[in-house]
Amino acid sequence: QVQLVESGGGLVQPGGSLKLSCATSGSIFSTYVMAWYRQAPGKQRESVAIVSIAGDTYYADSVKGRFTISRDTAKNTVYLQVNSLQPEDTAVYYCAADRNLAPLVTMRPRYWGQGTQVTVSA
Repeated sequence: QVQLVESGGGLVQPGGSLKLSCATSGSIFSTYVMAWYRQAPGKQRESVAIVSIAGDTYYADSVKGRFTISRDTAKNTVYLQVNSLQPEDTAVYYCAADRNLAPLVTMRPRYWGQGTQVTVSA
């Protein structure tokens, strides 16, 4: 059974930073495309960033230049460094995985994590 476990969320002031982690179980990490999504209260879930097996990255326009997705094969972990946080970044952040890019682009990946809350407030 594949599990994705997020951590690193919390309460941060505007302009602050966090580093979110998503640890994976099983043998999926080296062969799966990984992604981060978020869902703000009362809003639909949206894609934040995707990292391919080769390390190519894709970002939503709203986070370009502020967020960085990366993957550490040795630790079977994908990270999301989030900088210059603003109140509108407040959301539950979810990690996801799939063998192929398309399901992640259409937000229908095979595996989801349980989410980690990020709250940006003064």
